[in-house]
Amino acid sequence: MKHSIPSVLTIAGTDPTGGAGIQADLKAFQEREVYGMSVVTSVIAQNTLGVQGVEHLPTQFIEQQMESVLTDISPDVIKTGMVASAGMMEVIAETIKRYSIRYVIDPVMIAKSGDHLMNADAKQTMIDQLIPLATVVTPNIPEAEVLLSESIHSLADAEDAARRIVHELGANAAVVKGGHHVEGDAIDVLYDGSAIHRFPTARIATKHTHGTGCTYSAVITAELAKGYSIYDSVHTAKKFITDAIRYSLQIGKGNGPTNHWGHRLQGIPEVNGRVLK
Repeated sequence: MKHSIPSVLTIAGTDPTGGAGIQADLKAFQEREVYGMSVVTSVIAQNTLGVQGVEHLPTQFIEQQMESVLTDISPDVIKTGMVASAGMMEVIAETIKRYSIRYVIDPVMIAKSGDHLMNADAKQTMIDQLIPLATVVTPNIPEAEVLLSESIHSLADAEDAARRIVHELGANAAVVKGGHHVEGDAIDVLYDGSAIHRFPTARIATKHTHGTGCTYSAVITAELAKGYSIYDSVHTAKKFITDAIRYSLQIGKGNGPTNHWGHRLQGIPEVNGRVLK
Protein backbone atom coordinates (compact mmCIF):
# COMPACT_ATOMS: atom_id res chain seq x y z
CA MET A 1 0.00 0.00 0.00
CA LYS A 2 1.30 3.46 -0.89
CA HIS A 3 1.13 6.17 1.72
CA SER A 4 0.82 9.91 1.24
CA ILE A 5 3.95 10.77 3.20
CA PRO A 6 7.24 10.10 1.37
CA SER A 7 9.04 7.13 2.86
CA VAL A 8 12.63 5.94 2.52
CA LEU A 9 14.61 2.88 3.52
CA THR A 10 18.26 2.80 4.56
CA ILE A 11 20.20 -0.46 4.39
CA ALA A 12 23.45 -0.05 6.29
CA GLY A 13 25.54 -0.70 9.36
CA THR A 14 25.16 0.83 12.80
CA ASP A 15 27.04 3.40 14.84
CA PRO A 16 26.33 3.15 18.59
CA THR A 17 27.56 6.73 19.13
CA GLY A 18 24.96 7.96 16.63
CA GLY A 19 27.15 9.94 14.25
CA ALA A 20 27.18 7.69 11.20
CA GLY A 21 25.45 4.70 9.66
CA ILE A 22 21.80 3.96 10.16
CA GLN A 23 21.52 6.28 13.15
CA ALA A 24 22.77 9.24 11.10
CA ASP A 25 20.48 8.34 8.21
CA LEU A 26 17.38 8.26 10.39
CA LYS A 27 18.27 11.64 11.93
CA ALA A 28 18.66 13.13 8.45
CA PHE A 29 15.37 11.62 7.27
CA GLN A 30 13.56 13.11 10.25
CA GLU A 31 15.06 16.56 9.62
CA ARG A 32 13.99 16.41 5.97
CA GLU A 33 10.47 15.32 6.96
CA VAL A 34 10.25 11.91 5.35
CA TYR A 35 9.37 8.63 7.03
CA GLY A 36 12.57 6.68 7.60
CA MET A 37 12.95 2.90 7.88
CA SER A 38 16.05 0.76 8.28
CA VAL A 39 17.54 -2.64 7.57
CA VAL A 40 20.71 -3.50 9.49
CA THR A 41 23.53 -5.21 7.57
CA SER A 42 26.27 -5.09 10.21
CA VAL A 43 26.49 -4.20 13.88
CA ILE A 44 29.59 -2.10 14.45
CA ALA A 45 31.39 -1.21 17.66
CA GLN A 46 32.68 2.23 16.74
CA ASN A 47 32.99 5.73 18.11
CA THR A 48 34.63 9.02 17.15
CA LEU A 49 38.05 7.38 17.63
CA GLY A 50 37.58 4.48 15.24
CA VAL A 51 36.13 1.03 14.72
CA GLN A 52 36.63 -1.48 17.51
CA GLY A 53 34.67 -4.42 16.13
CA VAL A 54 32.25 -5.56 13.43
CA GLU A 55 29.64 -8.33 13.38
CA HIS A 56 27.93 -8.98 10.04
CA LEU A 57 24.36 -10.24 10.04
CA PRO A 58 23.51 -13.36 8.02
CA THR A 59 22.51 -12.57 4.46
CA GLN A 60 19.27 -14.50 4.86
CA PHE A 61 18.28 -12.32 7.81
CA ILE A 62 19.07 -9.14 5.87
CA GLU A 63 16.77 -10.41 3.13
CA GLN A 64 14.09 -11.16 5.72
CA GLN A 65 14.31 -7.61 7.09
CA MET A 66 13.91 -6.16 3.58
CA GLU A 67 10.89 -8.32 2.88
CA SER A 68 9.30 -7.27 6.18
CA VAL A 69 9.53 -3.64 5.09
CA LEU A 70 8.73 -3.97 1.41
CA THR A 71 5.66 -6.18 1.82
CA ASP A 72 4.14 -3.61 4.18
CA ILE A 73 5.40 -0.07 3.54
CA SER A 74 6.79 0.48 0.06
CA PRO A 75 9.55 3.12 0.19
CA ASP A 76 9.87 5.75 -2.52
CA VAL A 77 13.66 5.45 -2.47
CA ILE A 78 16.14 2.95 -1.01
CA LYS A 79 19.59 3.98 0.16
CA THR A 80 22.52 1.71 0.97
CA GLY A 81 25.52 2.56 3.08
CA MET A 82 27.85 -0.07 4.52
CA VAL A 83 27.27 -3.37 2.71
CA ALA A 84 30.26 -5.50 3.58
CA SER A 85 30.04 -8.65 1.47
CA ALA A 86 29.28 -9.77 -2.05
CA GLY A 87 26.43 -11.97 -0.77
CA MET A 88 24.71 -9.03 0.87
CA MET A 89 25.05 -7.00 -2.31
CA GLU A 90 23.57 -9.75 -4.46
CA VAL A 91 20.48 -10.02 -2.25
CA ILE A 92 20.02 -6.24 -2.20
CA ALA A 93 20.42 -5.98 -5.97
CA GLU A 94 17.84 -8.70 -6.58
CA THR A 95 15.39 -7.01 -4.23
CA ILE A 96 15.80 -3.57 -5.82
CA LYS A 97 15.22 -5.05 -9.28
CA ARG A 98 12.21 -7.05 -8.14
CA TYR A 99 10.48 -4.07 -6.53
CA SER A 100 11.70 -1.45 -9.10
CA ILE A 101 12.52 1.18 -6.48
CA ARG A 102 14.81 4.18 -7.02
CA TYR A 103 18.17 3.68 -5.39
CA VAL A 104 20.92 5.85 -3.88
CA ILE A 105 24.24 4.16 -3.13
CA ASP A 106 26.78 5.59 -0.74
CA PRO A 107 29.69 3.23 -1.49
CA VAL A 108 31.00 3.03 2.07
CA MET A 109 34.40 1.37 1.99
CA ILE A 110 36.59 3.25 4.45
CA ALA A 111 35.62 4.83 7.78
CA LYS A 112 36.69 8.38 8.63
CA SER A 113 39.29 6.82 10.91
CA GLY A 114 40.79 4.90 7.98
CA ASP A 115 39.33 1.54 9.00
CA HIS A 116 38.24 -0.63 6.05
CA LEU A 117 34.58 -1.61 6.23
CA MET A 118 34.17 -3.81 3.13
CA ASN A 119 35.46 -7.26 2.30
CA ALA A 120 38.09 -7.21 -0.43
CA ASP A 121 36.03 -9.43 -2.76
CA ALA A 122 32.97 -7.18 -2.58
CA LYS A 123 34.30 -4.31 -4.72
CA GLN A 124 33.63 -6.03 -8.04
CA THR A 125 30.15 -7.12 -6.99
CA MET A 126 29.32 -3.51 -6.11
CA ILE A 127 30.55 -2.40 -9.53
CA ASP A 128 28.77 -5.18 -11.42
CA GLN A 129 25.46 -5.42 -9.59
CA LEU A 130 24.68 -2.36 -7.46
CA ILE A 131 26.06 0.67 -9.27
CA PRO A 132 24.19 -0.07 -12.54
CA LEU A 133 20.92 0.08 -10.55
CA ALA A 134 21.71 3.42 -8.92
CA THR A 135 19.79 6.63 -9.46
CA VAL A 136 22.71 8.40 -7.77
CA VAL A 137 26.13 7.20 -6.55
CA THR A 138 27.87 9.40 -3.94
CA PRO A 139 31.54 8.44 -3.50
CA ASN A 140 34.10 10.62 -1.79
CA ILE A 141 37.45 10.91 -3.53
CA PRO A 142 39.10 7.84 -1.92
CA GLU A 143 36.03 5.73 -2.74
CA ALA A 144 35.93 6.99 -6.35
CA GLU A 145 39.62 6.11 -6.65
CA VAL A 146 38.89 2.57 -5.47
CA LEU A 147 35.92 2.17 -7.83
CA LEU A 148 37.86 3.37 -10.85
CA SER A 149 41.36 2.17 -9.88
CA GLU A 150 42.81 5.61 -10.60
CA SER A 151 44.08 8.59 -8.62
CA ILE A 152 42.14 11.85 -8.35
CA HIS A 153 44.28 14.94 -7.83
CA SER A 154 42.25 17.81 -9.22
CA LEU A 155 38.77 19.10 -9.91
CA ALA A 156 39.13 18.00 -13.53
CA ASP A 157 40.00 14.49 -12.32
CA ALA A 158 36.87 14.47 -10.12
CA GLU A 159 34.71 15.54 -13.04
CA ASP A 160 36.19 12.81 -15.21
CA ALA A 161 35.59 10.28 -12.43
CA ALA A 162 31.92 11.28 -12.19
CA ARG A 163 31.53 10.84 -15.96
CA ARG A 164 33.22 7.44 -15.87
CA ILE A 165 31.00 6.19 -13.04
CA VAL A 166 28.01 6.96 -15.25
CA HIS A 167 29.28 5.97 -18.70
CA GLU A 168 31.51 3.03 -17.74
CA LEU A 169 29.95 1.67 -14.53
CA GLY A 170 26.33 2.32 -15.52
CA ALA A 171 24.95 4.62 -12.81
CA ASN A 172 22.29 7.13 -13.74
CA ALA A 173 24.16 9.97 -11.99
CA ALA A 174 27.25 10.37 -9.81
CA VAL A 175 28.35 12.86 -7.17
CA VAL A 176 32.07 12.91 -6.40
CA LYS A 177 32.47 14.77 -3.13
CA GLY A 178 35.34 17.20 -2.71
CA GLY A 179 35.87 17.16 1.02
CA HIS A 180 39.07 15.12 0.77
CA HIS A 181 40.92 17.72 -1.31
CA VAL A 182 43.73 19.10 0.83
CA GLU A 183 43.40 22.73 -0.26
CA GLY A 184 40.85 25.13 -1.67
CA ASP A 185 37.07 25.07 -1.55
CA ALA A 186 35.16 21.86 -0.95
CA ILE A 187 33.70 21.38 -4.43
CA ASP A 188 31.32 18.50 -5.05
CA VAL A 189 30.81 17.44 -8.65
CA LEU A 190 27.55 16.05 -10.03
CA TYR A 191 27.36 14.43 -13.43
CA ASP A 192 23.74 13.71 -14.35
CA GLY A 193 24.41 11.89 -17.62
CA SER A 194 24.45 15.02 -19.74
CA ALA A 195 26.15 17.85 -17.84
CA ILE A 196 28.60 18.55 -15.04
CA HIS A 197 27.39 20.64 -12.10
CA ARG A 198 29.65 22.02 -9.38
CA PHE A 199 28.61 22.68 -5.78
CA PRO A 200 31.35 24.74 -4.07
CA THR A 201 31.55 25.82 -0.45
CA ALA A 202 34.37 27.33 1.56
CA ARG A 203 36.26 24.67 3.48
CA ILE A 204 35.46 24.61 7.19
CA ALA A 205 38.43 24.07 9.49
CA THR A 206 37.20 21.27 11.75
CA LYS A 207 37.92 17.62 12.45
CA HIS A 208 34.29 16.98 13.42
CA THR A 209 33.09 15.37 10.20
CA HIS A 210 32.18 11.85 11.35
CA GLY A 211 29.21 10.59 9.32
CA THR A 212 29.21 13.28 6.65
CA GLY A 213 28.91 10.80 3.78
CA CYS A 214 26.02 8.96 5.38
CA THR A 215 24.15 12.17 6.11
CA TYR A 216 24.79 13.69 2.68
CA SER A 217 23.44 10.67 0.81
CA ALA A 218 20.51 10.35 3.23
CA VAL A 219 19.41 13.90 2.44
CA ILE A 220 19.65 13.21 -1.30
CA THR A 221 17.49 10.13 -0.70
CA ALA A 222 14.90 12.13 1.23
CA GLU A 223 14.68 14.89 -1.37
CA LEU A 224 14.29 12.42 -4.23
CA ALA A 225 11.47 10.77 -2.29
CA LYS A 226 9.73 14.14 -2.07
CA GLY A 227 9.81 14.44 -5.83
CA TYR A 228 12.75 16.79 -6.36
CA SER A 229 15.18 16.42 -9.23
CA ILE A 230 18.64 14.94 -8.80
CA TYR A 231 20.19 18.41 -9.16
CA ASP A 232 17.88 19.97 -6.56
CA SER A 233 18.34 17.02 -4.21
CA VAL A 234 22.12 17.31 -4.35
CA HIS A 235 21.91 21.10 -3.94
CA THR A 236 19.82 20.69 -0.77
CA ALA A 237 22.12 17.96 0.56
CA LYS A 238 25.18 20.15 0.01
CA LYS A 239 23.64 23.01 1.97
CA PHE A 240 22.46 20.65 4.71
CA ILE A 241 25.84 18.97 5.23
CA THR A 242 27.67 22.30 5.13
CA ASP A 243 25.54 23.57 8.02
CA ALA A 244 25.92 20.24 9.81
CA ILE A 245 29.70 20.66 9.65
CA ARG A 246 29.72 24.40 10.38
CA TYR A 247 27.66 23.91 13.55
CA SER A 248 29.27 20.62 14.56
CA LEU A 249 28.58 19.41 18.06
CA GLN A 250 32.23 19.12 19.13
CA ILE A 251 31.65 16.01 21.19
CA GLY A 252 33.70 12.85 21.46
CA LYS A 253 37.45 12.38 21.81
CA GLY A 254 38.16 11.94 18.10
CA ASN A 255 36.52 13.00 14.84
CA GLY A 256 33.19 14.09 16.26
CA PRO A 257 29.79 13.90 14.58
CA THR A 258 28.13 16.56 12.51
CA ASN A 259 25.03 18.38 13.70
CA HIS A 260 21.84 17.16 12.06
CA TRP A 261 19.90 20.22 13.20
CA GLY A 262 22.65 22.61 12.09
CA HIS A 263 20.45 23.91 9.27
CA ARG A 264 18.17 25.40 11.94
CA LEU A 265 21.05 27.39 13.48
CA GLN A 266 21.97 29.57 10.51
CA GLY A 267 22.83 33.05 11.73
CA ILE A 268 22.87 32.02 15.39
CA PRO A 269 26.39 32.60 16.76
CA GLU A 270 25.81 31.09 20.18
CA VAL A 271 23.80 28.18 21.56
CA ASN A 272 23.58 27.10 25.19
CA GLY A 273 26.09 29.73 26.24
CA ARG A 274 28.87 28.76 23.85
CA VAL A 275 29.92 29.96 20.45
CA LEU A 276 29.37 27.46 17.68
CA LYS A 277 32.32 26.93 15.36
